[in-house]
Amino acid sequence: MSDWSIVGTISGTSADGIDLAEIKTDGHQVSAFGVAETISYQPETRTRVLEAAARKGTGREAWPDLARAVTEDHAEAISVYLASNGLAPDAVVFHGQTVWHDPDKGETVQLGDPQLLADTLKVPVIGDVRLADMAAGGQGAPLVPVYHQALARSLVGGEQEPICFLNIGGVSNLTFIDGETLHAFDIGPGNALLDDWIRRHGAGDYDAGGEISAQGKVLEDRLADALSHPFLSEAGPKSLDRYSFSGDFVEGLSLEDGAATLLAFTVGAISKAETLLPKRIKLCLVCGGGRHNPVLLRRLEEELSGDVVSADVYNIDGDALEAQAMAFLGARLLAGLPTTFPETTGASGPVIGGRLYHPGE
Repeated sequence: MSDWSIVGTISGTSADGIDLAEIKTDGHQVSAFGVAETISYQPETRTRVLEAAARKGTGREAWPDLARAVTEDHAEAISVYLASNGLAPDAVVFHGQTVWHDPDKGETVQLGDPQLLADTLKVPVIGDVRLADMAAGGQGAPLVPVYHQALARSLVGGEQEPICFLNIGGVSNLTFIDGETLHAFDIGPGNALLDDWIRRHGAGDYDAGGEISAQGKVLEDRLADALSHPFLSEAGPKSLDRYSFSGDFVEGLSLEDGAATLLAFTVGAISKAETLLPKRIKLCLVCGGGRHNPVLLRRLEEELSGDVVSADVYNIDGDALEAQAMAFLGARLLAGLPTTFPETTGASGPVIGGRLYHPGE
């Protein structure tokens, strides 16, 4: 089977931009990694996305208009990306913008119109990447584990297993790989609560380099209470929404102490997650924005059983990984291969996710 050129796109819960990446793959392994970029939303679109997500599933009357804005921003970003890099992909994967995720109610909402995008780009578009898994009783997340497994085989090597891919974005999630054994689940807050705290205090958009957290003192009693949240001790598969957890437990603290306590909460949640795995890990590869925080990485190294390193150490682009993963999932749809499994999402069986939209249909 020849490889497809697929462009994957995704915008995370922070809505800080549209990530785009091209790979060449047959759906089993990646033969080439193309250019990866992040292109910002229009400021108004980003503001509306964050407001919609913060409403926790309410205000749905605004969703159709916002879905069009999300689609139009993606169309513009993808057009610029394809033209500037001279790409003519076989398909584009459009994850859409998540504004609500409640697997207990069987709901996940990614705003966007794949058919409109296909018509605009004149390129086949793969969308609805989570819906088939939800229909099969799965959590609809996480979607990336099967791509993590492909990367582990091609770039890391089996002698390092068990391996954990730890993604720290707005929320944190992990993939555990030990040979053919694959487990995955959402852990809890990643950067979201700390980012919100920093932003609310007018100290920037995030804790750059962990400098603010490093200056604070952890309030152990408040931390212990937060870490008693039942979700953190539940076995996977499990998933959550960006707003499933609240940072209210640090209210009244100084900027520095609140930041230190929230960072410790992220570390503590990840440490508890390791106890839910079938084996202790040898290597933890950190992806997502959290890998740029040296204070966070140092604390994780102290808490986890294996070596903790940025995914970049193994030539894995931690910024592009999720967009690449979307492309990989698109190739698996084209190849008729499953994208999610009972051990990763809780679906009743292996599920082939996504739907192909052709221009003009």
